[in-house]
Amino acid sequence: MSAKPLFDRPIAHRGLHDRSKGIIENTASAFEAACRHGFTIECDVQLSRDGIPMIFHDDDLDRLTGIHGPVSAKTMAELSSYKLLDSTAGDTPQRFSEFLAQVDGRVLLQVELKQQPDQSTTEVLAQTVLDALQAYRGPVTIESFDPRLLVALRKRNAAYPLGIVTYGYDEPEWEAGMSGRAKFMLRHLLHWPSTRFDFISCRDNALDLPAVKLFRSLGVPVTTWTIKSSAAALAVMGKADQIVFEGFIPPSA
Repeated sequence: MSAKPLFDRPIAHRGLHDRSKGIIENTASAFEAACRHGFTIECDVQLSRDGIPMIFHDDDLDRLTGIHGPVSAKTMAELSSYKLLDSTAGDTPQRFSEFLAQVDGRVLLQVELKQQPDQSTTEVLAQTVLDALQAYRGPVTIESFDPRLLVALRKRNAAYPLGIVTYGYDEPEWEAGMSGRAKFMLRHLLHWPSTRFDFISCRDNALDLPAVKLFRSLGVPVTTWTIKSSAAALAVMGKADQIVFEGFIPPSA
């Protein structure tokens, strides 16, 4: 009998959100909707100024709250007080611990740790997330674009599947200040000896990267982002093991 796949359900990107219905990404409302459908939840975690892991994607607050400035400049109390724009439920950014209490093991989690500005905050994010997970009994995976976060988690003997998030490193606006050498290393997953990732989360237009195809051929699961239609889901069949989706309900659901 074959083992159960690591990702056996489609993955709701930042929860099952729909801004037109007042359900905003990375909120309690979006996570509850994903749980009702039985979808895996992908979410984003970064640190407040006082070192508390918070659920929030953007580095800056502007797009989602109308407040100016970086997330990292605000305390947990400040972040928790900001209403998210267009939320009909009045959602505010959650602490990671609140998110865990809400989901309570109902579905698999794909937790993305956001890249930090320095090694010190990288270590703090890794440690505080693992601390929050100590009492959690549901299924969890952790991922990041930043190999240093995977190394920090490995150093702490993280007992969860760890994944590297990757793409073709061909988006100049995403890579300001990154050297060609660094992009080459990340594109070709040359950090493998230190990260020892258990899965890959790859942008859909980069699934043909030689390193991604090689690791998948060796049995490393690959999820792919961000799939926004049934047609796009069909286009990646055979190249990935599961989709990270938004904006539609996958036909297999």
